[in-house]
Amino acid sequence: MRSRARTITLATAVSVVLCVPPAISMAATTNGDVLLSRGRPTIASSVAGGTTAAAATDPGGDTRWVSADGPGTQWLRIDLEAVRRIDRVRLRWATEYARAYRVQSSTDGADWTDLYVTRAGDGGTDDLKRLAGQGRFLRVLATQRGRDDGGYSLWDVRAFGPDGAAAQQAAAPVAGPLPGGLADHRTKEIALELLSSAENSTLSWRDSYGYIRDLADGRGYTAGIVGFCSGTSDMLAVVTEYTRSRPGNALAGYLPALRTVDGSDSHAGLDPGFPAAWRAAAADPVFQKIQEDARDRLYFDPAVRLARADGLRALGQFAYFDAAVMHGVSGLDGIRQRAVRLARTPAQGGDEVAYLDAFLNARVSEMRTEEAHRDTSRVDTAQRLFLRRGNLDLSTPLSWSVYGDPFRITA
Repeated sequence: MRSRARTITLATAVSVVLCVPPAISMAATTNGDVLLSRGRPTIASSVAGGTTAAAATDPGGDTRWVSADGPGTQWLRIDLEAVRRIDRVRLRWATEYARAYRVQSSTDGADWTDLYVTRAGDGGTDDLKRLAGQGRFLRVLATQRGRDDGGYSLWDVRAFGPDGAAAQQAAAPVAGPLPGGLADHRTKEIALELLSSAENSTLSWRDSYGYIRDLADGRGYTAGIVGFCSGTSDMLAVVTEYTRSRPGNALAGYLPALRTVDGSDSHAGLDPGFPAAWRAAAADPVFQKIQEDARDRLYFDPAVRLARADGLRALGQFAYFDAAVMHGVSGLDGIRQRAVRLARTPAQGGDEVAYLDAFLNARVSEMRTEEAHRDTSRVDTAQRLFLRRGNLDLSTPLSWSVYGDPFRITA
């Protein structure tokens, strides 16, 4: 597991108005630090109004970055193109400012360390000093709007640190975060690998079409790519659809037994041949496609729709999906309702980090009501780990562990 740099968190924002014309960039500070961010590659979670992310780091002071309209989390990320020490960051907000935001650094663009945190931003100019940060990337993560309308907007983001002689080694190019949450097929693939690490102890989820065993969790047989269960109707739905497409398949004869045991942990009528029949069917591309379609129809699509409506980015969308797979969509909704009583969703104007923390707490509480799910590492050492690292977009590289097994996705 990657070790993390020391995190420094300040309680409130420091707001000062500098007596410098907005269009003039400061080349150096009185302590010899130089401007690191000018003209560096800059990207954002969204842009609007014909603006660009780079407008916040260009030499002038009369252009700005504007995010998409609406509540929720947005960010601006600057690539300093080498690992640098970051002593000071100066933010000049436009009218659309952030009440809650974080200034963060990262060496890889995936795991972030807080240099500054506030929930009391009031716009204007924030001159943040003595940050003692280090990283190749600098990010302003805005999590709660200061106004009831609009999004977020920054005229300038200026980062200062030692001159080039004090810079660390140059870093290799890093791809930007993927847009669109789990709607992006590459990010969805990451989500399926994360799920498979918990459900099947492997990242190769396509190797799990033939997986089947009884986990002694009261759900009977658990099988396939997301753990379809003989006791929870989804296995019955998969075999029913397969039989509709392949009437003579080896599983068709078990449909009466599946209907009988649905809602229980019984194997009546399924033993001894059903596991072997399932494994044999798993070699059929038609059966594989039916499993994938059922996964998306029953769990992935409803969970992601709900998460997007709540204003959650990729990590939150995955957290909902994982909860739906284990607890069903109705169980996910119950967990969400408990979380909403403690924290507002981003779509309700709440802070995404605080809401996800409340959701994961509610999820863990629900898991501990079942003996078979009392090991909550799929939340504690995976989803919560990504949240602590500030990786709301599931940007790679990702490293985590589930049930004691370590996993890593590099690209």
